[in-house]
Amino acid sequence: MRRTLTLFFTLCCFSFSMHAAPLIHNPVASDSEALFLDILKLALSKSAPGTKYQALSEPVNQARGMEMIDAGKMSVMWAGTTPDFEKRMAPVRIPVLKGLLGHRIFIIRGNDQARFSAIKNLADLKRLTAGQGRFWGDTFILQANDIPVATTIKYHNLFPMLEGGRFDYFPRAVNEPWGEVQRNKELGLKVDDNVLLIYPFAMYFFVNKDDKKLHDLIYKGFEAAIADGSYDKLFFNHPMIKEALQLSKLKQRTVIRLPNPLMDPKTPVNRKEFWLDINSL
Repeated sequence: MRRTLTLFFTLCCFSFSMHAAPLIHNPVASDSEALFLDILKLALSKSAPGTKYQALSEPVNQARGMEMIDAGKMSVMWAGTTPDFEKRMAPVRIPVLKGLLGHRIFIIRGNDQARFSAIKNLADLKRLTAGQGRFWGDTFILQANDIPVATTIKYHNLFPMLEGGRFDYFPRAVNEPWGEVQRNKELGLKVDDNVLLIYPFAMYFFVNKDDKKLHDLIYKGFEAAIADGSYDKLFFNHPMIKEALQLSKLKQRTVIRLPNPLMDPKTPVNRKEFWLDINSL
């Protein structure tokens, strides 16, 4: 999922007298972003029916988005959570993708499968170097677990860096790697078929810390969609999720679990209905 294409909104719901303009969001340039928008629309359909939506003319990156949230120029963004995000904004503490962002499989060089097939535990993995975006939330999780990480600011640099041997693998959410390998097919990369790295990591909707009304509308609508089954129906029937779960064969992989020392104590880890359970698939 491209971190620079985080989704933003300015919300309007006439029945709640929130704004006089429609909800403004980034252009939806991928299946992932389309799903995020569908989830937000589903939540607000339960708590704020009549909300209108309009695409932003240009995307903005996460750092700029947080500044715009702070300044009240945007109302909502989604992103993988970080301590800084949770300090400067108000998170809606329901994982947007059931914690799928913390289920990672690897893009590797095409001739490296034997090396990755030999990985059995965390000690084996620590002998190799991951490639990550410099400021991504999960970069800090890997580093906190003493996993070697090479970083770059630009997402698109990671693929030629991997091909050139600057690092050994690129951890991706399970819905991401096949499309990325196809889009970079000239580099001779492949999706590893052995390791599944799991750590608690949520993507949240974030709002301005002072916008309690909007925060509560999203939260209550999301809770309602989970309770009536409409969220699971949307999530598990989405073509991107269905394909990802079929291709990734999660239950057949070597699972390596990491703690997330950066996780806020308020993270709802005990709400099992919020998180993906691979044993139930």
